[in-house]
Amino acid sequence: MSDAKKLFVKTYGCQMNVYDSERMVAAMGAKGYEETDRPEEADMILLNTCHIREKAAEKVYSELGRYRGLKEARPDLKIGVAGCVAQAEGEEIMRRQPLVDIVVGPQAYHRLPQLTDAAAKDGRAIDTDFPEEDKFDHLPRGPKARRAPAAFLTVQEGCDKFCAFCVVPYTRGAEVSRPADRILAEARDLVERGVVEITLLGQNVNAYHGAAADGDWSLARLIRELAAVDGLERIRFTTSHPNDMDDDLIAAHGEVEKLMPYLHLPVQSGSDRVLKAMNRKHTAEDYLRLLERIRAARPDIALSGDFIVGFPGESDADFEDTLALCREVAYAQAYSFKYSPRPGTPAADRAHVDEDVKSERLQRLQAQLTADQVAFQQSMVGKTLPVLVEKPGREPGQMVGRSPYLQAVHFQADPALTGRLLPVEIRAAAPNSLSGALAE
Repeated sequence: MSDAKKLFVKTYGCQMNVYDSERMVAAMGAKGYEETDRPEEADMILLNTCHIREKAAEKVYSELGRYRGLKEARPDLKIGVAGCVAQAEGEEIMRRQPLVDIVVGPQAYHRLPQLTDAAAKDGRAIDTDFPEEDKFDHLPRGPKARRAPAAFLTVQEGCDKFCAFCVVPYTRGAEVSRPADRILAEARDLVERGVVEITLLGQNVNAYHGAAADGDWSLARLIRELAAVDGLERIRFTTSHPNDMDDDLIAAHGEVEKLMPYLHLPVQSGSDRVLKAMNRKHTAEDYLRLLERIRAARPDIALSGDFIVGFPGESDADFEDTLALCREVAYAQAYSFKYSPRPGTPAADRAHVDEDVKSERLQRLQAQLTADQVAFQQSMVGKTLPVLVEKPGREPGQMVGRSPYLQAVHFQADPALTGRLLPVEIRAAAPNSLSGALAE
């Protein structure tokens, strides 16, 4: 029976937060903490927060309220708030929620063990600095435990684009790329532990320019070098900005077999007027011509996007331009949201579109996006796809894997095949998943 302290982590938001949470678990593991999925048995509760969506901070306060009883019963229970809400509203969190002991921003979480000591000594601790040292250099190596077949790997953080709706430059800071040799070393370590597929993460991942012995590497160069890692079978990356989709990266999609034919490339709006107000620095036509070049390099590529509906000043005509762009692209998958103001961003103080109008537009946009997604799913029926076997499904004998296009695929198979790439004949399609049988 382990006498280690227990750490419960709840993660909100993007894949990068998932990666960050893993690193925080490793950092606290060096202090004798083991992860648990039950907050009631934890000695420390950590909320890794996201500031992108509406009412993000209020959701954090609501979650914290659920732990009040645990804290009252066990005053020595430590409660921490990490991530982007912590960065944006750290002092306010400390003021409004006395049960919080530790607040740490996304650039300082390597200091979590020291903050825990400081909180034990002084009662509370906060660190929302953008430290000069590279946090990745100061994180302890985790145990060489086996990993799931697919893993995230952060290669770049921060953003210099300053889109008018986005809080990321203020919470994650300026664009910073990790050195290429450290990424390659981490990738090899992941492969040694059973990882077959790696998704490279960044707030603006295709702006990657990591230092290497022969000069800075682009994302395309990094992908080509990763493709040479024996045992790594699949490479993905997310999230990208159209303005950083350079010729070499487009070419890599046609030339690097291990780079999956699935690209998440947000456009946000189909209206040039709205794109200018968003400070996107590209037009709808620029975006469409870029997609033509990408599809010429990789004809079977599936495209994913992001859309904001009801951005301040968006007219009916602007929204119709967005619908027209969606019809032309026919996204395999897309994410769409009503505009919600983020405090401190340029758009927050502008005149807002009526909430009912936003809701009606979102409904129409999602109907279009769903129809295109269903059509893409149905186009898979009858094909045989290479599927990475990831985990057991809900049904007896069922396994779940991922297609090259990131679709969940359900089929009957032996659990011993986990981590293998297997041909699966697709026999049925649902809006969010596929099902089939192992090919003979």
